[in-house]
Amino acid sequence: METSLYLPVKRFLETCGYSVKGEIGGCDVIGLSEGDPTVMVVCELKLSFNLELILQAVDRASSADEVWIAARVSAKGRGREADKRYRDLCRRLGIGMLGVSDKGEVSILVSSVSPMPRTNPKRRTKLIKEHRKRQGDPALGGSTKVPIMTAYRQQALACAAALVDGPLRPRDLKAITPKAGAMLRDNYYGWFEKIDKGVYGLSGDGAKAVETLVPAKVEAESFAESALQEKNL
Repeated sequence: METSLYLPVKRFLETCGYSVKGEIGGCDVIGLSEGDPTVMVVCELKLSFNLELILQAVDRASSADEVWIAARVSAKGRGREADKRYRDLCRRLGIGMLGVSDKGEVSILVSSVSPMPRTNPKRRTKLIKEHRKRQGDPALGGSTKVPIMTAYRQQALACAAALVDGPLRPRDLKAITPKAGAMLRDNYYGWFEKIDKGVYGLSGDGAKAVETLVPAKVEAESFAESALQEKNL
C-alpha cells in the first residue's frame, strides 16, 4: 500500500528540516519549514512511478513551493525510475523524484526546483492552516477509503471526550476550540445531542467514537490539553 511509503518519506523530509504531516487537502504528504517565510513542500506517493503520479504533482505545483513524487524503486532496476525520458520530464516540470527501497531507504533521483510560479495562493494558505491546526500527525499519507483525521475532526473528538462525564455548555468547551458552540449545533458527525437550552450531551455515536478511535482520542485529548495550557499563559 502507498501508506508503506509514508514513514520513510516523512523521515527523509524531517531530516531536511520540515515538519511533516500526511493527508492534508488531498495531498499525501505536506512539509512546512520553520523559517520565515514558510516553505511548503508537497510529496505524492505511488507504489510505482507512472503518468498519474506526474499529473498529481503538476496539480500540486499551483500551491506548493516544492513538489516531489515518491515511489518504490524496482529491485531489478527496470522501473520508470530508470527511464531517462521520465526523469527528464520531471526535471523540465521542476518535480523532484524520490526512490524508496524495500528496506525503507530514500534516495533522490531527481532534485526538485521551482520554475513555475504559484497560481493558487488561496489553496496554499488553506493547506498551511490545516497543517498547523492539526495536533500531531494522525493520518498516514497515501491513505484511501478511510476517514481523514482533520483538525476539525480532532476538535470535535476532543469535545466528545469532554462530554463523556456529562452534559456541558458550549462555553465550557471554549478552551478546546472557540468554535465549540457552532460545532455542537451543527453536529456534523452526529456525536452530540441537545439536552436542554444551551446544554449538550454525548450521543450514542459520539460515545462509540470516543471508545473506538483510540489513537485519535489520544490526539484529541492532547489538543484539549494544549488548548488549556495556551489559555492559561
